[in-house]
Amino acid sequence: MDIFMVFTIITLIGLMLYSFQIISVRQYMRKKQTPLLDYFREYPPVSILKPLKGMDDNLFDNLASFCKLDYPKYEIIFALQDINDPAYKVVCKIKDRYPEKDIRIVTERCDVGLNPKINNLIPAYRQSKYELILISDSNVTVGSDYLKNMVSNMANSDVGLVCNLIRGLGGRSIGAILENLHLNTFILGSVCFLQRYLDIQCVIGKSMLMRKRDLEMIGGLTAFKDVLAEDFVIGREMKRCGKKVVVSDYMIHNVNEYWSLKRFLNRHTRWGKLRWKIGGYQYFSELLCNPIFMSLLAFSVATESRLFGGTFALLVACYKMMGDYYINRLLSKHQSQLSYINNACYKTKDNFYHYLFIPIKDVIVGLIWFVPLLSSKVVWRGNKYIICRDSAMKPYNNKTSRILNSLRMRFSEQH
Repeated sequence: MDIFMVFTIITLIGLMLYSFQIISVRQYMRKKQTPLLDYFREYPPVSILKPLKGMDDNLFDNLASFCKLDYPKYEIIFALQDINDPAYKVVCKIKDRYPEKDIRIVTERCDVGLNPKINNLIPAYRQSKYELILISDSNVTVGSDYLKNMVSNMANSDVGLVCNLIRGLGGRSIGAILENLHLNTFILGSVCFLQRYLDIQCVIGKSMLMRKRDLEMIGGLTAFKDVLAEDFVIGREMKRCGKKVVVSDYMIHNVNEYWSLKRFLNRHTRWGKLRWKIGGYQYFSELLCNPIFMSLLAFSVATESRLFGGTFALLVACYKMMGDYYINRLLSKHQSQLSYINNACYKTKDNFYHYLFIPIKDVIVGLIWFVPLLSSKVVWRGNKYIICRDSAMKPYNNKTSRILNSLRMRFSEQH
């Protein structure tokens, strides 16, 4: 069997897996929403921790959506490293706009670990008043019934963590369009597939609800201070301690409007490296989930079957674009059935032309897939790290650079 047939068979397997992803998303979207029953005589109070760094797209409206929650008692703690951060002025405006809300701004320099998000969260966590804590990223926007839905999942004491599926919105630059396409197709499809068929719940840290006692049981936030994928590791440790991880049927929205192509490349190179360090050999299965890239590899090695290879790659690309657009339609229909659609920030149009970028996006992601096999360096929020097993981080310094260069030279001399 020649290499062309091998790549063709791998592509067909990928198409089959992709079809199962579409089915899993469809089943999820058609699932009836969990009614907001009064599990508690009185909903318990919640501390919402919002780590901030710089200006995200739609930042003011994102933060303001958490001030409009239909929930009896909660506090919001905005956490920054210093008052010179441009996000500081935004949170001051939020506090002035909603004086009736229990809002605090914590500006404290914290360098206990290498993970800047954990460094932001630790001072806010120390000052939080309530047993239930919700960690939410600054680029997330939610509807008024979000918190009730999340807390309803905690009625079962066996549940240790609740997270959400995410839909990307916006997209006014090429980088943002590619990011939203990846969130709404590969990421969403993979999470639904793993949950539906393998009973694996993937934790995405943009929205995580926990009890303090459960978090302390696994070491507290400081246990994850030097970990890049703190959300995944927290979820894994919760399950190891016998706690359940629940993916809520409430979908939140991640607003991405103005991204550069460089930012998209940096983000997904970093994500690829952490998945490689966490998943090991399982990382190779991601190639199966990229049939467009594999079909182009088949075409590139075709000799006598160039016409067949080109036609096959074109049909694969068309099927993938149609499937991804169908997923988008399912998301839009699901969104229109939710109560928070009345919020203006959720009214979006289906831009079919965005889905013409799917082949470009999948080729880029396919090329990025190889980078983690060659390099362990990541750049995050202006800092350089070496990522190790389980996404543990080490500072990237000149000594590390010299060692890596020495290893490369030895390898080149031997080959």
